[in-house]
Amino acid sequence: MSQLEHIEAIENRLWSSADNLRANSNYASNEYFLPVMGLIFLRHAYSRYLAVKDQIEASLPKRGGKTRSLAKEDFSKKSAIFLRPEAQFDSLVSLPDSANRAQAIIDAMDAIEADYETLKGVLPKSEYQELDNDVLGQLLRTFNDPALKQASGDIFGRIYEYFLTQFADLKAHDNGEFFTPVSLVQMIVNVIEPDHGKVLDPACGSGGMFVQSAHFIERLHQNPQERVTFYGQEKNATTIRLAKMNLAVHGLEGNILKAITYYEDPHELLGKADFVMANPPFNVDEVDADKVKNDPRLPFGLPGVNKKGAVSNGNYLWISYFYSYLNERGRAGFVMSSQASSAGRDEATVRRKLVETGHVDVMIAIRSNFFYTRTVPCELWFFDKGKPEHLHDKVLMLDARNIYRKVTRKIYDFSPEQLQNLTAIVWLYRGKTDKFLGLVKDYLAAVGKECALIPDKLSQFDSTLNTLRGHFDVLGKAPHDARTEWRSQTTGIHPGPGRTLRGRKTVRRRPLTPCARNCRLSRERLQNAANDKRATA
Repeated sequence: MSQLEHIEAIENRLWSSADNLRANSNYASNEYFLPVMGLIFLRHAYSRYLAVKDQIEASLPKRGGKTRSLAKEDFSKKSAIFLRPEAQFDSLVSLPDSANRAQAIIDAMDAIEADYETLKGVLPKSEYQELDNDVLGQLLRTFNDPALKQASGDIFGRIYEYFLTQFADLKAHDNGEFFTPVSLVQMIVNVIEPDHGKVLDPACGSGGMFVQSAHFIERLHQNPQERVTFYGQEKNATTIRLAKMNLAVHGLEGNILKAITYYEDPHELLGKADFVMANPPFNVDEVDADKVKNDPRLPFGLPGVNKKGAVSNGNYLWISYFYSYLNERGRAGFVMSSQASSAGRDEATVRRKLVETGHVDVMIAIRSNFFYTRTVPCELWFFDKGKPEHLHDKVLMLDARNIYRKVTRKIYDFSPEQLQNLTAIVWLYRGKTDKFLGLVKDYLAAVGKECALIPDKLSQFDSTLNTLRGHFDVLGKAPHDARTEWRSQTTGIHPGPGRTLRGRKTVRRRPLTPCARNCRLSRERLQNAANDKRATA
């Protein structure tokens, strides 16, 4: 199958099967969450393993007529995970019902952790002992869907993201706030273009910013692991596990540490990051002002303190952090509450100082319903400390509130074309007309391909039309009875009692109700009386 062919149908089918199993097994979403994500991780790891295994084996060196064994390093170069036999998904699916599936899955996870230090203690294991052996068997078979065996490209990455989305919608973990909608992350990546150096997300959630950054680099035909280093901070230990698994299923690694960013800076990247990206929590009003007032990451000062001694609103703490982490040519892109751009008092003072730096680059207004657990609108903010001099006093402001694609009744996103078009505006603002013209060329090429199909389509249409003309010619020359018979044969319509043929549709003449019959008689009597009166006159 092609890379994304039928992917939505596959996602929906897998989710439906897994969620129905949960519902029929009396498990809560939060009990089912990590075990399911762990199995998707194993299935995707196996898919990537198989995708490159033959290619690696063909290139292995030989000594004395013997081929060297496969090693972890061989797969790392191909952005894949090396799997020992006991960690391969097929071996788990083929287990008999009498086998202890929970222990087999735990052994598989242990084997992977033994080879990958960054995953040690991360993968779910004990959670499988809480699930019934039959339930585990059904789950394994669910993720062994025949369509997935032919899957290529990043289909499993999309499925992983899809399940994250669905669990976020169920608020299975941390109220669903661990996941940023993919289209918003893609918009951020398109604007800041993180293609080298240190990439930091100080509120990294499930690591979606890193994954989309890697995809961006792959589209440039480069290896993300060679181009960038990912640094993340996250307060929730379970979410850190999700993030590391998310990176791993995409063949990536990252340095993600547990920390509360308001009070901790474990990576010590002040002024060192090439790119900063984040979706921080909005409008937090519980940060202790005394603990943060001397933080060097707040170059514009505190954004106000309330009567409880807490920072009145944490939005500008985050904004200040993102700015201060950047090096002299760094770029930042982040999701922010729409309230932040119009907040008054001390927050307005911080905003004025920020604008005066000349480093505010782009702002994009996003409509409501882009998030899975929040309906509020938001904005995307972008900084660029390497802005050219002629743009220092300019900020590109895009109102994208009327640009969206409706995914479900309550969820919207950007279509690929909408993302490209918004990005093209940024290119033109930055003077990158070559990229804009390249996009136009791609669009025209797509139109050309569609146009090339028109003659064949027209030929098919002409053939059908000629067939219909032949039928109509026969119909026009035939007597009335033959026409009726021809219609009944070609349309399958046979007029019966109380029915007549009108073209290709049948209309039943329903009998009159007593009320309607009385009304008709009354009208006839009145008409007859009027006629008699005129005749007498």
